[in-house]
Amino acid sequence: MQVVDLRLGDVNLEGLHENYAMKYCGKLLAAMPTNVKNMLETSARLLRLLTLLQAKPDWTGAELAARLDVSPRTIRYDVDKLRNLGYPVHAAPGIAGGYRLGAGAKLPPLLLDDDEAVAVAVGLRTAAIGSVTGIEESAVNALAKLEQVLPPRLRQRVTDLHTYTTPLIKQGDAVSAETLTRLAAACRDHHRVRFTYTTHEGSTDERDTEPHRLVHTGRRWYLIAWDTARRDWRTYRVDRITPLEPTGMRFVPRPHPPDPAGVIRGVDTALSTHRAKVTVLAPASAITSYLPDSVAVQPIDDTSCVVHAGADTPYQLALHILMLDKDFHVHGPPDLLDAFAVIRDRLNAITY
Repeated sequence: MQVVDLRLGDVNLEGLHENYAMKYCGKLLAAMPTNVKNMLETSARLLRLLTLLQAKPDWTGAELAARLDVSPRTIRYDVDKLRNLGYPVHAAPGIAGGYRLGAGAKLPPLLLDDDEAVAVAVGLRTAAIGSVTGIEESAVNALAKLEQVLPPRLRQRVTDLHTYTTPLIKQGDAVSAETLTRLAAACRDHHRVRFTYTTHEGSTDERDTEPHRLVHTGRRWYLIAWDTARRDWRTYRVDRITPLEPTGMRFVPRPHPPDPAGVIRGVDTALSTHRAKVTVLAPASAITSYLPDSVAVQPIDDTSCVVHAGADTPYQLALHILMLDKDFHVHGPPDLLDAFAVIRDRLNAITY
């Protein structure tokens, strides 16, 4: 039978069997001083009051008192408590007056009912796979926090909705929200992760890693992690990771991790089948806002820069360069020049 070590004040329960210890703790709780019980009840009531204030914009003191089964005086006392905690609760006097929760300097705890929690989780999963540009990483981090505390019944509802919903537009390579969430949690909690990885050449091997950061480039998700076998930093495409096995072992974060933007730029350079060096007749500042972080731009002077572009085919590469909407000089390769020639001939053949 398991032995526990519980210390409450001067009471030492070391060596007591677990069932006796729990019974003793129950007696201690029953004998808890009245002022401590009142403090717990007040804290619970403050959370309920904060939830009500978030549910709709205006409440009268009588409505809040009725919902919480306390007196209007207690409501005023609790409102003052919330204000002292930093939550701006505005009050208007008179018959038509009441209470309203305003915008403060910090985000208050959001207490969601079942349907609201499911709606938020589904929305975060949708954002995590790239349907809204620029918020993917934040969505994954928020989803990891939410799914950690979701009850199993709600987690199953979220999974069902995600499984049986098909997006009409698919961007990049498919990555499951569950994989992203588990990786984000491992990065946050400093837990080692073991997985099977499929390389660019198609071979597979086992990797044991210390995950550091998830990065989204607009097309793909990458995991930056320390590979324990190779004893070096590595970057993995998340869509090539399967299955995911947290080892449960914690690690101490390593100093001086690589810059995510620089790592991903190097990875995209290596994985692009066709690459080109293009001199663009425009300052670097005029085009960087139109390019993902994975594209390297080198300023030359105030009127020109060099762009190192890449794509899966010469025609895609040519179109990417044309979309810069600036004059340019191409330094090769020959297949890119051939692609531009084909595009030119097709444009000349257009009839009106």
